[in-house]
Amino acid sequence: MLKNLKLGVKLNLLLLSVFLVVVLISGFALSKILDNYARHVVEDRALLLIETMSSVREYTSKEIIPELAPRLETEDQFLPETVPAYSARSVFDYLRERDNGSYGNFFYKEATLNPTNKRDKADSFEQKIVERFRNQKNLKEETDFRRFPGGELFYVARPLAITQSSCLRCHSTPEAAPKSHILTYGDQNGFGWKLNEIVGAQVLSVPASTVFNEAKRLRFVVIGILGGFFLLAILLINLFLKFSVIKHIKRMAQLSTQVSTGDMNIEFKHDANDEIGILAKSLNRMKVSLQMAMEMLDPDSKL
Repeated sequence: MLKNLKLGVKLNLLLLSVFLVVVLISGFALSKILDNYARHVVEDRALLLIETMSSVREYTSKEIIPELAPRLETEDQFLPETVPAYSARSVFDYLRERDNGSYGNFFYKEATLNPTNKRDKADSFEQKIVERFRNQKNLKEETDFRRFPGGELFYVARPLAITQSSCLRCHSTPEAAPKSHILTYGDQNGFGWKLNEIVGAQVLSVPASTVFNEAKRLRFVVIGILGGFFLLAILLINLFLKFSVIKHIKRMAQLSTQVSTGDMNIEFKHDANDEIGILAKSLNRMKVSLQMAMEMLDPDSKL
């Protein structure tokens, strides 16, 4: 079948085959590169935010609690500002409200198995994370993706352990807790914690779908540009083949037909010294040789 095709068609089939192979290979490689890049972007965002929340917790422990702790004994209402988890969550809530809601799909929670405030109660997914931290003492961080109805989220989780004995003031037994703490939250939740025990996990989630969709769009843009340049190259090659090769070959084929019918007055002309020019010179020599041979066979003939 291929032997019946013209030279231009064969070349185009070859170029299209190369184009498809290049697109498939480059698309696969580009997909891997952009997906890895998108993951790093999302991961960097999450790590930056969780480090910020950890810094807020530390600031609250070192700067706020010493200033407000004495008031816990005299106030009727518990001062939540003395709780690092409250400070971190409040700062994060303010962040979500800024910049026209750009951070509206970012989530932060200090998921706890037995929290004082019920809003910090770990759900089934977060409970599994906390249990892994409790069972694997060397596990200091967990990162992965989770699916939500609104899209895919990337989360980073870190264990929350009781490292300071001062924290047990509010979480060891109801009898040891400040009066304001009991009046605000009651004496049923958030007690029984122990020193160095992992009681929860910091879980910060950032939207990943937007970044990955942008990476996918960029992949199609790059492949489209690559395809456009490749198609332009095919067009230029076809034009070059048509005017520099095929046109001259067709002309020589026509002249050769004329020579075969006895017309020896034609001349194969091609000014360039390329392969087509060499072929033209060879055909002219062949014509002269044929003419000489015919004269030798029939000296009286006039071609």
